Amino acid sequence: MAARARSTVLTGARVVLPTGIVDGGRVIVEGGRIAGAAPDDAVRIDLTGHWLVPGFVDLHNHGGGGASFTSGSVDDVLRGIRTHREHGTTTLVASAVTGEMDFLAQRAGILSELVEQGELAGIHFEGPFISPCRKGAHSEGLLRDPDPAEVRKLLDAARGTARMMTLAPELPGGTDSVRLLVEHGVIAAIGHTDATYEQTVEAIDAGASVATHLFNAMPPLGHRTPGPIAALLEDERVTVELINDGTHLHPAALELAFHRAGADRVAFITDAMDAAGFGDGRYQLGPLAVDVEGGVARLAEGGSIAGSTLTLDTAFQRAATVDRLPVDDIVRAISANPARLLGVYDRVGSLEPGKDADAVVLDADFGLKGVLHKGAWLIDPRVG
Repeated sequence: MAARARSTVLTGARVVLPTGIVDGGRVIVEGGRIAGAAPDDAVRIDLTGHWLVPGFVDLHNHGGGGASFTSGSVDDVLRGIRTHREHGTTTLVASAVTGEMDFLAQRAGILSELVEQGELAGIHFEGPFISPCRKGAHSEGLLRDPDPAEVRKLLDAARGTARMMTLAPELPGGTDSVRLLVEHGVIAAIGHTDATYEQTVEAIDAGASVATHLFNAMPPLGHRTPGPIAALLEDERVTVELINDGTHLHPAALELAFHRAGADRVAFITDAMDAAGFGDGRYQLGPLAVDVEGGVARLAEGGSIAGSTLTLDTAFQRAATVDRLPVDDIVRAISANPARLLGVYDRVGSLEPGKDADAVVLDADFGLKGVLHKGAWLIDPRVG
């Protein structure tokens, strides 16, 4: 069971703060919050030799622990949330894949209750308003143009809990739908798109501000037809999602994104499906069958990559040990930047007094050792 001390001082770790890395730093936890001072009788936990970083924030996640956010029961969704929390993701947006409009509206109603209860940070609709040319693991027969009236139907069904919608802006109604989303305070994300460079620029000017898993499910960068990748990378208003699992992106592509966009415009995501934290086997992603072998998810028919089995602790470790990114840049991409996008940086995304006591303890090799969620240890670094 999770154990919460009334007041705890975490000492000795290399603490990553917004101002930089503090060796031998300390973070004070009072109840479920980070505090500025500790009483004399506070419990002290020595984390010498470890890293202490903010809890991770995942903008784009379809499930985990054998459970689907798109089709599972409330208990299934809670199991998926718990699985990712135990891998350091203390703030999570549930992503839905393409489905019938009435079904998606029904799912939005179910997920919205979990947002209202504080279990989720919001809902992300990935489809059905995407290009059949770049459909990836979405059912082509259920795709449709982004009619603003239908976009509004999903927003209404989510009862104010929709945080992001991915669409292809080149489709009829695309740019108008971007404007509608922005008017309602919902992030308009460009993805699963066959847009030209010019069409992408138009959508960004209309208010689109996120690139859904940059490089994946969009035309490749060309020297005469640069396409959406160039437009998304060059515009300071856009945050680019990256799936750092070693399958979706070559390390050189990841390095290009960081070099061109900068660490303040990158958000690491999982795009996880049911198998994350669970194992290989046959799964469903919406109406489509997915086979997971060696941790790689592919459609049973056609072999397209179908989401990932990634958890953000693995993405962090890979970024630090394979990609050799600076640790404070990784923390921006995995915590601070997505928290700012979601409008919750006042509560999560950094280790500062007054914020939720969400933190991850990593060992010297960046392996997961502890997870603190609102002041309660989900994984206690003192055990094992």
